[in-house]
Amino acid sequence: MTGLNVLDLAPIPDGGTPSDALRNTLDLARRAEDWGYGRYWVAEHHFAHVASAAPAVLIAEILARTTRIRVGSAAVLIGFTTAPAVADAFGVLASLHPGRVDIGLGRTGQRLRTPPPGAPAPNPAIVAGYEQLYHPKAEPPTYTQQVDDVLALVSGTFVADGHPLRSPVAEAAHDAPVWIFGSSAGESARLAGARGLPFVANYHVSPRTTVEAAQAYRDAFRPSARLAEPRLVVSADVVVGDTDDQARELASGFPAWVHSIRHGSGAIAYPRDSSALTDDQRAAVADRTETQFVGEAGRVADGLRALAERTGADELVITSVTHDHAARLRSHELLAKEWGLL
Repeated sequence: MTGLNVLDLAPIPDGGTPSDALRNTLDLARRAEDWGYGRYWVAEHHFAHVASAAPAVLIAEILARTTRIRVGSAAVLIGFTTAPAVADAFGVLASLHPGRVDIGLGRTGQRLRTPPPGAPAPNPAIVAGYEQLYHPKAEPPTYTQQVDDVLALVSGTFVADGHPLRSPVAEAAHDAPVWIFGSSAGESARLAGARGLPFVANYHVSPRTTVEAAQAYRDAFRPSARLAEPRLVVSADVVVGDTDDQARELASGFPAWVHSIRHGSGAIAYPRDSSALTDDQRAAVADRTETQFVGEAGRVADGLRALAERTGADELVITSVTHDHAARLRSHELLAKEWGLL
């Protein structure tokens, strides 16, 4: 049976605060463990009304409040930091919570202005902010180089200008899976395959390019000491209600939220509805709204199973955002029961 996991952005609802969002994340993580989800991943976002801006910090809090569920990043945007910072941070986490840490790496930050064919265009306001604040005077290392450096640091094989350098802290994460996240058949998918790493195809970000990304990963895959066969996770936006009508009501703020990410000044606080959007604005985010899985648990589970079959996913990771925290909890609980986790 396809594994089922949680991806959390720690969304800040309209009228809420970052503290509210983070407390909600900790609450959902504890319950997700009780409901049988296998992994709990937190995203990294900036210039947005989401509180998951520092994944390693939030992961530490989640690990301290749970006992079994694996916890990781989805993903650390490594172009905004350095390989040693990532390797050491996750080494600390792995030292404190051995066997429960996932290291997820994403490349946003290296090539914001040139999205892959078929992927949505980035928000120019956010691109400008990133370029001004991150590496403003120097070209950062390539994504491939940074991933290779993380792998070398955690495995104890890092070499700088011919000199071996060891980090006992980083090496504490040597058994932690390193996941590569990508939205297309481009660098990320090929890199994950070539290095023999598990890959996460971001259907919830770019649904049009997911199948191609998955195939590119499999085509490029070479067995490694970390992984003998391809391991694919596919993400999906999900809202489950007790009825289809209730679920659609709970998801009614999603179009306005996605539009604000793509075309505004960053994600707005998660709204109750999208009544202010024009028809043209709704059309601009139709790829996301039409591929969101919304309904009662059986309908959503059927859609997710079809997605797993179409992509060949070994696991799925769901992100579920509603304005109301109790409804978001209920969404995850209903799906867990339908999926057979409970």
